[in-house]
Amino acid sequence: MEEKAKRKNSKKSEGIEKYADSDFNFIDLFAGIGGFHIAMHSVGGKCVFASEIDKFARITYEHNYRRWSPELFESGNFNKDITDLDLDYNVIPSFDVLCAGFPCQPFSHAGLKKGFGDTRGTLFFNIEEIVRTKIEAANKQGNNNLIPKVLFLENVKGLKNHDKGRTFQTIKHSLEELGYEVRAEVLNSRNFGVPQNRERIFIIAWYKGLVAADDFKFPWGLDLEGKPIFDRNLRDLESMHTNLGQILLEEKELAALESQAGRTYTISDKLWNGHQRRKKEHGEKGNGFGYSLFRDDSPYTSTISARYYKDGSEILIDQSMLGKRPRKLHPIEAARLQGYPIDEKNNDERFEIPVSDAQAYKQFGNSVSVPVIKTLAQEIIKQLLKSLS
Repeated sequence: MEEKAKRKNSKKSEGIEKYADSDFNFIDLFAGIGGFHIAMHSVGGKCVFASEIDKFARITYEHNYRRWSPELFESGNFNKDITDLDLDYNVIPSFDVLCAGFPCQPFSHAGLKKGFGDTRGTLFFNIEEIVRTKIEAANKQGNNNLIPKVLFLENVKGLKNHDKGRTFQTIKHSLEELGYEVRAEVLNSRNFGVPQNRERIFIIAWYKGLVAADDFKFPWGLDLEGKPIFDRNLRDLESMHTNLGQILLEEKELAALESQAGRTYTISDKLWNGHQRRKKEHGEKGNGFGYSLFRDDSPYTSTISARYYKDGSEILIDQSMLGKRPRKLHPIEAARLQGYPIDEKNNDERFEIPVSDAQAYKQFGNSVSVPVIKTLAQEIIKQLLKSLS
């Protein structure tokens, strides 16, 4: 509340602009490179505000979405820092859906599980304050259309059990106090058509006074026809089959890209020897840490992370059949591994990489998997936004 008091005096929010059919407004917080943006756009969403603090991710974001939402960038609604005390949350344009893959490091093993004791962990409360600000404005103006209908959040799997479940319960209780019904499940990208073992928690919350829904049924995966699977017990049996080969470049394609870039993605002797030495040392200590090697017939890889640019250890591609050391993924393959439409023939829909390899690896490692978000977005439309009371 002290932070809230420091903010500028608010302006009156404008009434929400409604669009035909299923069209709706959304905001994209901690936006990264826009996995949520792609998904929500695909189901008729219009992004009216986005926030991303990393300057390189901002380059990628604007490069890809200015064509869809030019006014977002021209109106000053592409925010650099959602915690900026000079940012008045009242002037954020009205929206139906709030999307946020809020920083996950405080709740992950890699982040030492500091949770709300870590400054980044408190960023959830910025989400809470934005929603509260909109509800208060709606109450003052007697206009329920100003209230956010749905909150669509993503984080690492560890959030659910962090601090013996107390962290998640704090988040859930905070949203319930604001008037939202909350559901959460852990979903795996490998069940949604991409060959990556990536488990993430997804939180869907809807405002009970406006959305006439008793429950939200999570899709657990996509079947061979691309239809959602709602029975958890059938998730692994009926999910579409994947293998790493579906995202790998052909040898000629990779060679051409390497020639064009003047570099190779095959790791050096020194790095490969280091990987093998460390894996042997970890093995002798009885733990499984070390590099992971995959072939084109591997059903899926391990999770790509933001640190992939350092040494590629979590996903190395076996090239022994070519008499070569393993290689890292090309950024195009990393994009495919996260389901980005980098091969789309339609220029207006194709995703492009305007940054260096190192930045691209960080960005894809931090991103959501687009097919998972798209599937959830479709269900939000069907189960929640079409159930407005």
